[in-house]
Amino acid sequence: MQIFRFVKILWVAFYYGLEEFVTLPGRLGRLDPVFRLRKFRRPRAERLRLALERLGPIFVKFGQVLSTRQDLLPADVAIELSFLQDKVRPFDSRLSISIIERSFSRSLTEIFSSFDELPVASASVAQVHFAVLHAGQEVAVKVLRPGIRKIIVQDVGLLDGFARLVQRFFPDGRRLRPREVVAEFARHLNNELDLMLEAANASQLRRNFANSGLLAVPEVYWDFCQPEVMVMQRMQGIPINRIDELRAAGMDLKQLSRHGVEIFFTQVFRDGFFHADMHPGNILVNNRQQYVALDFGIMGSLTDADRDYLARNFLAFFKRDYRQVAMTHIEAGWAPAGTPVDQFETAIRAVCEPVFDRPLKEISFGRVLLRLFQTSRRFSIEIQPQLILLQKTLLNIEGLGRQLDPDLDLWVTAKPILERWMSEQLGIRGFLRMIKKEAPLWGTILPQLPRLIHGKLSLKEDSQESLVQALKQQNQRLHLKLWGALALIAVLLVMIFFR
Repeated sequence: MQIFRFVKILWVAFYYGLEEFVTLPGRLGRLDPVFRLRKFRRPRAERLRLALERLGPIFVKFGQVLSTRQDLLPADVAIELSFLQDKVRPFDSRLSISIIERSFSRSLTEIFSSFDELPVASASVAQVHFAVLHAGQEVAVKVLRPGIRKIIVQDVGLLDGFARLVQRFFPDGRRLRPREVVAEFARHLNNELDLMLEAANASQLRRNFANSGLLAVPEVYWDFCQPEVMVMQRMQGIPINRIDELRAAGMDLKQLSRHGVEIFFTQVFRDGFFHADMHPGNILVNNRQQYVALDFGIMGSLTDADRDYLARNFLAFFKRDYRQVAMTHIEAGWAPAGTPVDQFETAIRAVCEPVFDRPLKEISFGRVLLRLFQTSRRFSIEIQPQLILLQKTLLNIEGLGRQLDPDLDLWVTAKPILERWMSEQLGIRGFLRMIKKEAPLWGTILPQLPRLIHGKLSLKEDSQESLVQALKQQNQRLHLKLWGALALIAVLLVMIFFR
């Protein structure tokens, strides 16, 4: 089945004349003049967009990522690919209604007092309709595309096949870990195919920013959610890429750009849970100048170890302490233990030093990441699949920031956020918060310790009479240390709960 999909990809590329975007290698290059004789009614950028739409969701998402990088793409291509963000061809609304009624085993009129059959947005995996519940709430109804699971399974299988070839035949195959990268991508795509998971993601993000004036997240109506249907609060706002409309509404674009950076770093470092599909089609700005997040199918998560590694690296970058960056890579096990620190430090400095003290309009993180990738290959650093989504999100943030405020100093904006987080994790506040978190467990275990210690000592007294005196002395010392520790903990708990 995969061979047919591969043939289709080649056919679509040929049909839309996508060879115009590449230089054919080796003997195939002789065909270039022949291909150049072909004439098309549509411009090349539109043909590329149509080809990606025809090939399905994985390719559409690839186009969405590219559309945020107007500094790396020709203007005509960047503008055309931006239509992939929420303008994918919709499917028949009768199918939407059929899926909704089948999911709830009720008629549409029993579920909604009104339902707009014309979709307001159509993306690669689902489309959205506006409706009103019988209780009066205005809602957005997200419906999964019919048959989309089969297409994604085929494409992921094809990607995995390509990854096998790369891993086996390319010199960097093992280091790049392409199959793990594909598996990570597939996992997030599969999450998008269950709208109950997306609803849970939205609920978690809303809870994380419940008391924040930076980000608004729609409420999920759980009684109206199923794996193929998700109903959430209808949100109002201006799409973030409509700069003229934002200005006309009196929005402070510079402040918005700073808030975007703060939202990103807050999600990553405070919560370890971040929106990983932040292209302009998924972000609005409301009349309170808050960001409004939409579409929660792709969310990233980081372990405490990942967050600690990233925070240390970012802070070292901001301080231009490239030796610390090199050491952090080695200590984390991402660089081989025998890596020459001095050489690694010099290579990192050559990549990063040129971007400091420059506004965002003069920096391309795409090119910085490319050069870092080349450096990683030189020093045999393994690619970390769990950070792929983070890199993609960082590129999205850069694209948004570049549109809102090209003069934004990303380093100045992000550094205090990271320093505050590090202080909370490693300083006295982090220590107190850890004690507060573990207090219930300690409250259960600590009272039992004297009995457990005494029991162990009694067993030893029965079996080793010659050590009776020594063990009693040890028991006394343990009791003294234990009650001293309990007293200290009691003082700290009082400080926490009564400050």
